[in-house]
Amino acid sequence: MVFCPSRILVNTLCHIRYHAIIVNNDTIMVNAANNNSALFFKITLITFMNSTRFTVTVLGFDQALASAITGALDVFAFAGISWQRIHKLSPSPQFRVQLASHHGQPFMCSNQIMLQPNIAIEDVSHTDILLIPTIGGNIDEVLRDTQPLLVHIKRLQKVGADIAANCTGTFLLAQTGLLTNKTATTHWGYADKFKSMYPDVNLQPDKMVTEDNAVYCAGGGMAWIDLSTQLIERYCGHQIASDTAKSHVLDVSRTSQTIYASSRQRRLHADKDIMEIQSYLEKNVRSKTTLAELAKKHNMTERTMIRRFKNACDITPGQYLQALRIEQARKLLETSTMPLENLINAVGYEDLSSFTRLFKKTTGLSPSQYRIKFNRN
Repeated sequence: MVFCPSRILVNTLCHIRYHAIIVNNDTIMVNAANNNSALFFKITLITFMNSTRFTVTVLGFDQALASAITGALDVFAFAGISWQRIHKLSPSPQFRVQLASHHGQPFMCSNQIMLQPNIAIEDVSHTDILLIPTIGGNIDEVLRDTQPLLVHIKRLQKVGADIAANCTGTFLLAQTGLLTNKTATTHWGYADKFKSMYPDVNLQPDKMVTEDNAVYCAGGGMAWIDLSTQLIERYCGHQIASDTAKSHVLDVSRTSQTIYASSRQRRLHADKDIMEIQSYLEKNVRSKTTLAELAKKHNMTERTMIRRFKNACDITPGQYLQALRIEQARKLLETSTMPLENLINAVGYEDLSSFTRLFKKTTGLSPSQYRIKFNRN
């Protein structure tokens, strides 16, 4: 059995001599002769242009992350198809996908692969979903070079398109102003940069996917998987989204990217005194030093230290120490077989049950689950 779009079918039949074509619903039986030998084959016709229900447009640009483009295009294109193929059911394609760019020009992805769009963004008058992929190169350069795209993102949003951005593509989305006073997420490693550039956005960098008034954002790198699956569920329902995820072996149980984040990212500030306090805490994770003692050690009052620390890092010293301890625990869970009772003592905790609750609240997994998922031994 061969699956192909109608345009491929037409091209195929134009190049062979056939005795008979029998059309039955979406199945075409062809008895053909080619090079003096009989050729029998069955084509199940998938007419993407005519039978799909929704349109997804991915917006391409130089230095975009290729996988966030091609991966999303594949997942949407095969929603209602892959699962059906596996179980020998009639395909029910849900999305027509297209790749757009400025004037339809080819663009170079961050991995040096050139992609050729099939439409100019200027010619897109309607799409149900407009997806902005990850910026795989220098963010500032891309934002400078993609200014002509902003008007089209806003134009399509005004005519009813859901706007979605993956990872650092949220910077491009934020440039349009469509995230102002809205909830958003981005790659955890660029959260501080995002906050400094777009202070009017309610950034929640722990979230894997956010949605606010039909504007969607996804977290780091491969979070396009979670974003695409959520959008498929929005448009097609839970069953098709679940079937698509299972047929492509996608892990869609993730709700937080905190599990992948590093507390070291909170170094992006200019307060040298607070940097010294951070360094001290990083070297003394097991320390029982009180906040008053910590402030005195660095020649400031406790109140001043807390205020300056929060201004610089967006969290309190106590929360920072807690994050360091959780991060150290994660490393030990990844690299050792140390019993949990010993592990929690190594990172400054004493009560296993309270540590387990805190760890699960932070990472979304219990210590045991985390070890099973990430241990390298």
